[in-house]
Amino acid sequence: MDGGGAEPGDTHVLVTGGAGYIGSHACKQLARAGYVPVTFDNLSTGWASAVKFGPMVQGDLLDRAALDAVFAQYKPVAVMHFAALSQVGEAAHDPGRYWRNNLGGSLNLVEAMVAAECLHMVFSSTCATYGDQDGVVLDEDTPQRPLNAYGASKLAVEGVLRDFEVSHGLKSVIFRYFNVAGADPDAEIGEWHQPETHLIPVMIEAAAGTRPALTIHGDDYPTHDGTCIRDYVHVMDLIDAHLRGLEWLRAGRGSHVFNLGTGTGFSVAEVIRNCVASIGRDVPRNFGPRRHGDAAALVSGSQRASEALGWVAQRSTLDLMIADAWRWYKTGGYSG
Repeated sequence: MDGGGAEPGDTHVLVTGGAGYIGSHACKQLARAGYVPVTFDNLSTGWASAVKFGPMVQGDLLDRAALDAVFAQYKPVAVMHFAALSQVGEAAHDPGRYWRNNLGGSLNLVEAMVAAECLHMVFSSTCATYGDQDGVVLDEDTPQRPLNAYGASKLAVEGVLRDFEVSHGLKSVIFRYFNVAGADPDAEIGEWHQPETHLIPVMIEAAAGTRPALTIHGDDYPTHDGTCIRDYVHVMDLIDAHLRGLEWLRAGRGSHVFNLGTGTGFSVAEVIRNCVASIGRDVPRNFGPRRHGDAAALVSGSQRASEALGWVAQRSTLDLMIADAWRWYKTGGYSG
């Protein structure tokens, strides 16, 4: 990654959710870039064994004292904020948990940052803030109409960041990204949720025989084959953008919002067919009802990350994402 800007030196970056899927990949790449990633994670969905690239503090974003302590100890130059609840189905039936954790925890974090005079954040937002806008290619100016508490809570955090920029000079790069997939090509870390709900790892589990079948949630969407369409981006490409966003802030370029996607959508049925071809195994599957809060199609139409950050997706093909995820799955994942 050659994002330009300030030289990192021996500088700490606080990574909330650094024991999770995306956060652990961020920590690996931060360490490669010369930073010291400090993981802050409550391990509710993350894995201590994924923290390999810097120190870890076990704590919860709802615990302000724990946040103040980690800022006092490490004096980070910036925060990469990944920690959040993110399951659409759960958000639909337990919205209070999402508002309390995603918004309340983020507000605690922002206030702790201001108190510590750490005024740079790279924030993990989501294309779920746009809601269901069929036939619309989504860019950063598309109206945001979230369908569930996950998207709505992320949108609310975006508002918090804007307000704290006005009041305290907090600068942020907000990434609204699409479906993240794949794994570290070295198979050192990867996606390992228990239980797993994301399409590609669930598909791989079904192909490997460690789950009975993949359930496709809905076959009556207004798409060419009736299944949902999503824009998939490789986790390594995603993290490359995050490092570029960090350098953007450290170079004094100010707050910005970027979509992160490839601009190409694939239906659930198309992803399954690609998996069968790529790994040479059938994917047992059945159909279930739609999940409340699922959009029919979410595809990015933005070039802003490419134009402003020089970001180009290098590994975001279905073949590579599935191959990297399959290689990681065969390692046996994390034990705790």
